Amino acid sequence: MHLTVERLHIALDGNAILRDVNLEARTGDIVGLVGPNGSGKSTLLRTVYRSLRPADGVVRVGDDDVWRLSARAAARRTAAVLQDSCGNTTGLTVTEIVALGRAPHHGLLGRDGAEDHRAVEEAIDHCGVRPYAERDYASLSGGERQRVLLARALAQDPRLLVLDELTNHLDIRARFELLELVRATGTTTLAVLHDLDLAARLCDHLVVLHEGAVVAAGTVLEVLTPQVLGEVFGVRASTRRHDDGVIRITYAAQPLAADVPAPRG
Repeated sequence: MHLTVERLHIALDGNAILRDVNLEARTGDIVGLVGPNGSGKSTLLRTVYRSLRPADGVVRVGDDDVWRLSARAAARRTAAVLQDSCGNTTGLTVTEIVALGRAPHHGLLGRDGAEDHRAVEEAIDHCGVRPYAERDYASLSGGERQRVLLARALAQDPRLLVLDELTNHLDIRARFELLELVRATGTTTLAVLHDLDLAARLCDHLVVLHEGAVVAAGTVLEVLTPQVLGEVFGVRASTRRHDDGVIRITYAAQPLAADVPAPRG
């Protein structure tokens, strides 16, 4: 399902956090949000998954403004995997955690039905957590937990996935495995990623935020230019697609050249 963000403005305590932000993610695309710390990436995600109401602008999933939908209706369309997002998991098994993703599909006194069981089982299998489905969630490693949280989001049967640093604090193998799982879902995805190499590997398009504004948007090679990498991230680097099809970033050993502007702010 198509995601469209138009003229988004967010202010907190009188300070503009995001200014006139526009972006889109076409159906099935993975769009990465990248930028320095404090550029507004997570704030933008909060508006998309209906946690922070914007001062102005529109967020549409499909044809509907998410802020005109009920919280339950919005949650049926959009699933979020956030940092430390599982809350109190004391005594819950992996299967029970994944089943929490079905909550938006139930009424106040709703019970699990055949469709719920199917969605949970498919999510468990897709994310490869079947071997520890009956284990206590709290006993899992960081990479295993992130797989479970992704499975919970997929059990929600969303049309849009919102990911905030899904691979944070994971080793490189776990990062690659998670990114492949996301790619294999085929679900429209908006993801915050700090690691530019992972963003280049995973994403169809990138949006660069800096000081609350979009400074570049497009394909990976269009966006991660030497100029953007210098001005926004403060590094000398180049980006190209290698013979294996993977886009890689090459960083210079020397400091940023004096003729490349330092990042603002």
